Amino acid sequence: MRYFVESYGCTMNRGEGRGLAEDMASLGFEPAGSADDADVVVLNTCTVVETTEKHMLRRISALRAAGKEVVVTGCMAKAQPGRVQIRLPDSEIIAPEDYGTFRQRIMDRYGVQGCATSVDFGSEAILPIAQGCLGNCSYCITKLARGDLRSYPSEELLSSFDGLLARGAREILVTAQDTAAYGMDTGTSLDVLVRSMLDRQGDYRLRIGMADPQSVWRVREGLAELMDDERLYRFVHIPVQSGSNTVLGAMRRKYTVERFFELVDSLRSAVPDISIATDLICGFPGETDEDHAKSIQLIRDLRADTVNITRFSARPGTDAATMEQVHGRISAERSAELTEVKNSTELDVNTGLVGRSFLSLATEVGKEGTIMRTGHYRPVVVRDEVPLGTFAEVTVTEARATYLLGTLTNTGSRYR
Repeated sequence: MRYFVESYGCTMNRGEGRGLAEDMASLGFEPAGSADDADVVVLNTCTVVETTEKHMLRRISALRAAGKEVVVTGCMAKAQPGRVQIRLPDSEIIAPEDYGTFRQRIMDRYGVQGCATSVDFGSEAILPIAQGCLGNCSYCITKLARGDLRSYPSEELLSSFDGLLARGAREILVTAQDTAAYGMDTGTSLDVLVRSMLDRQGDYRLRIGMADPQSVWRVREGLAELMDDERLYRFVHIPVQSGSNTVLGAMRRKYTVERFFELVDSLRSAVPDISIATDLICGFPGETDEDHAKSIQLIRDLRADTVNITRFSARPGTDAATMEQVHGRISAERSAELTEVKNSTELDVNTGLVGRSFLSLATEVGKEGTIMRTGHYRPVVVRDEVPLGTFAEVTVTEARATYLLGTLTNTGSRYR
């Protein structure tokens, strides 16, 4: 039988999907190039916003109509199993907390198909380090799917890390719902884990994934010290979610705007060229014009490298779904205004990088050429074909709102 793992959503979900693919391969299933060519489709779902949920349900219906065997995993398998069961009453539904049973359940249902094989994911690797988080945000369905923080043992993570390096990984994405919370339930911390990773020899880049500002605060000094090592991207993704303390309170975020900027100032003081990415939720219940204006001002004051803007989407089972909603038209108008300001600000920030050269890693093929990542995780598109997983010196020639354009400084000779 042939299998295909179709993953949606965050880096964490994609990383877990790769683990599920390895489980399928270990049972002798043959990989298919697409769901159309597969006998068994592992649909690794996301349900973070309503539009994604609707897409998942349409996808389930399409796979059922095509006569596929479907195994449903990911957040919907835990947070909304009933919606899945209605459409796939006889399928396996395996929540993230039960991934330890995935291999056995597949074997019980389909048997062993042949000799175990390996899976090649190229030069990029994803390493999930924990499940769940310590937060209780009023809008978050992911909390319902993933639960409280459960950090994976550092010994197991370091063993996995060594295995990824041995398989040729050049970019390793460390991920969780809140990476900076790692170890708060087991007596260790993210910076201790990352320091142990950087003790390993090798020519690679390590990226720390999304982290709650409150969690980053306790490890900020340790992480800043580690960023002296060029193998650790000088990059943090710290979602602020709103520029209004009133809205942050309603969201049950555990910091203020002032505290957030104090964190940013601390990181920039220790690592002057650090890249800051953040997220904003637009149109949260009860958000006023004044609250919205404060989010606009936050974008201008923060001058982040990347701002991700998401329109609020009421999720079933969350407290925010019961609050007074902002009209969709108003939310759309505010989203458009935030996007215009963020694009203008990011273009201005990126323009300051034109003319500079960076040792960059080729990570993926884009529409305009090869996407290279600088040491502070900025994407630079070069029109040359650069082998993925290799480093090259790149000079930035043009700026766009969300990326940079560049040329290879020393073609060919700089590959390593």
